[in-house]
Amino acid sequence: MTLSLLAPPASSEAIMFRVNAALVPCIATATVAFGALTLAHCALALVAGALVEGCARAARGLPLRVFADGAAPVTCLLIALAIPPSAPLWIAPVAVLVGLGLAREAYGGLGRNVFNPAMAGYAAVLVAWPHALAWVDGQTGATALDALRFRGAETVEEAFRAATFGVVGGRGFEWVNAAALACGLYLVLTRVVHWRIPLAVLLGMGLPALALHDGGSSESFGSPLFHWFSGATMLGAFFIATDPVTAPRSAWHQWLFGIGIGAVTFLIRATGAYPDGLAFAVLLGNLAVPALDSLQRRGSGE
Repeated sequence: MTLSLLAPPASSEAIMFRVNAALVPCIATATVAFGALTLAHCALALVAGALVEGCARAARGLPLRVFADGAAPVTCLLIALAIPPSAPLWIAPVAVLVGLGLAREAYGGLGRNVFNPAMAGYAAVLVAWPHALAWVDGQTGATALDALRFRGAETVEEAFRAATFGVVGGRGFEWVNAAALACGLYLVLTRVVHWRIPLAVLLGMGLPALALHDGGSSESFGSPLFHWFSGATMLGAFFIATDPVTAPRSAWHQWLFGIGIGAVTFLIRATGAYPDGLAFAVLLGNLAVPALDSLQRRGSGE
C-alpha cells in the first residue's frame, strides 16, 4: 500500500500539510547548525501568524479557524528560517505582520496576493533593520557570502580557509541547503511542486557563477556549487519560488520566472549591498507574473 506521505496530495490543504512537514527537517538542521534560538523564532512567528490570521478572519466575519488551510504556517516558518538566530526576538513577529497582514490579507486573503508573503515580510524587516538581520555570531563572524563579497585580493581558495566557509558552501548553511534540497526533491517526487521552477532557479544562479568563476581568482564570485549551498538557495528554489499563488502558470513562463530569480540573486550577491538577494529577486519575479500571465491569455485568445 502506498504511504499517504508518498501519494500525491488530493487537496490544497494536503499540499500545505506536505510543505509544512517538509520544512521540519530543515528547521531541525538549522537548529543544530545555528542554535536553539532558531526554534524560538519559529515559535514566535507561528504565534504572530495565528494572531494575524485570526484577526483577519474575524474582521471578515469568518469562522475562527486559524491555520486551517496550512498556508500561513509555511509563511511563518520560512520567515523564521530566514532570520539570524542572533536577531531580536521581535523581528519575526514584525515580519509576519507585514507578510501575512499586508502582503496577503490586505490583498483579500490567500489566493489573491501578488507578492510572496514570506519574502515580503522578510524584505521589509531587512530594509528597515539591516544590522539586526546580519548573520553574525561569535564563532563564524559574517557569513561566507559576506566574506567572499568583501575578501579583497584573496582568491576563492584563500577565502575558503576562513571559519565562515564549510566544505562546499557557507558554514552551517551548506547543511541547511542540503536538507532543503532533500526535502524539496521529496516535494517534487510527490507532485507537490513541479520541477521546472527549482531547476530554473538553480540554473539562473549557476550559469553566471560558472561563467564568472575563472578557476577561483580574486575576481571570481564563487563556483555554482558554492552559491547553491550558501544563503537560502535551496529553500528559495523549492519552497519559496514555487508558491502556486505568486508563480506563473505556463511552463515557458515558469522557466523565465525561475531563471530570472536565480540570475538576480547571483547579481545581488556579486555586486549588491546585501549579501543574499533572494528575497528581492523573488519579489521582482512576483511583480513580473501578472504581465507574463497576461501575455499567456492573449496568446491563447482569451
